Amino acid sequence: MAKFHLRGLGLLLLLFSVQIVGAKQKISKKQEIVTGADQTEKYLPYLKGKRIGLVANQSSIIGKKSSVDSLLSLGIKIVKVFGPEHGFRGNASNGAAVGNEKDAKTGLPIISLYGRNEKPTKEQLADIDLMVFDIQDVGCRYYTNINTLEHVMEACAENGKELLILDRPNPNGYVVDGPVMTEDKYKSAIGIHYTPMTHGMTIGEFAQYLNGEGYLKEKCKIKIIKVANYNHSMPYVLPVNPSPNLNTQQAVMLFPSLCMFEGTAINEGRGTYMPFTILGAPALKGKYSFSYKPVSIAGMSEWPNHKDTVCYGLDLRNYDIGSLRKSRKLNLKWLIELYKAYPDKANFFGKERANGVSPFDLRIGTDQLRKQIIAGMSEAEIRKSWEPGLGKFKTIRAKYLLYPD
Repeated sequence: MAKFHLRGLGLLLLLFSVQIVGAKQKISKKQEIVTGADQTEKYLPYLKGKRIGLVANQSSIIGKKSSVDSLLSLGIKIVKVFGPEHGFRGNASNGAAVGNEKDAKTGLPIISLYGRNEKPTKEQLADIDLMVFDIQDVGCRYYTNINTLEHVMEACAENGKELLILDRPNPNGYVVDGPVMTEDKYKSAIGIHYTPMTHGMTIGEFAQYLNGEGYLKEKCKIKIIKVANYNHSMPYVLPVNPSPNLNTQQAVMLFPSLCMFEGTAINEGRGTYMPFTILGAPALKGKYSFSYKPVSIAGMSEWPNHKDTVCYGLDLRNYDIGSLRKSRKLNLKWLIELYKAYPDKANFFGKERANGVSPFDLRIGTDQLRKQIIAGMSEAEIRKSWEPGLGKFKTIRAKYLLYPD
């Protein structure tokens, strides 16, 4: 009898544990991040019967398949595809001009929105009923997808077209940091918005910001398919490389901090297969033991800084990116450290152009950071100077958030 009770008790405990495991699985499934594109049930009926223009690149996927291929297979009529920097297939180098072409796989016309034709024309939108924007962003002012977003919204507003945004998580959504760009003279192809260097918004949230803060002459009619089960603090590993030189998750997370080095004498890993995870320059020989040689790599970086010359510096491939998430800040220490170590300080920052603005200043959005580092200000002093602008921006940003921080 005792054996029977023990056996019965064991069965009850087993059933109870199965129920707990099942409950945990249900909870974890509920908490999985689901992109806007993957929630096809929420927007396919809206696309049916319409002529669609799709703004997309290699990061535009439904499941593991290209959004273009998926939507075509689901009976959606895509008229043409618009590609941002790096092209529709994402195989053009940074800054490289990308021309119009026909997609070899689908036969669809591909319109480049990087170069001379930044904004869709009236003629290009004439046979389109609805524009769809589905591109992965990484949350930096100097990552040009948000420029493309503004140009597309402006064109849609001018031509009476609605824009459907399939939202995606921002892998750097946890950080709102850096100086805020406040002057028009710092506007360029790598920054046209009065935001900090990292804005902490998704594409959908940024679209609301553009509409609400008067960036457009007239507001664009937008519809957003939100990311499910997402907040800005959540880690998100990108399923597809968002661009040729962001080819690892480590690079994606370090990009906001390491892209500051563009426009300086430091190579940030372009010309290697580990971009945005290493830093160096020939002049740092003897100060750092780590070395590498940038070379021309087709489709990634044909003319990297210090091409074919051995560089010495920092290897950040194993840097704990969790520490960035914990601090919720850009890493400014590396910039200060390498400036101090660089022997030819007069040539550390790029030469000023005719208008007195250097390539470094264009990326940062102000000349103050360059001047502060040259003056030997501490990180704490520099960060304090950012605060008034950051505080004001965070108040503005809060109005357009779709997800909690």
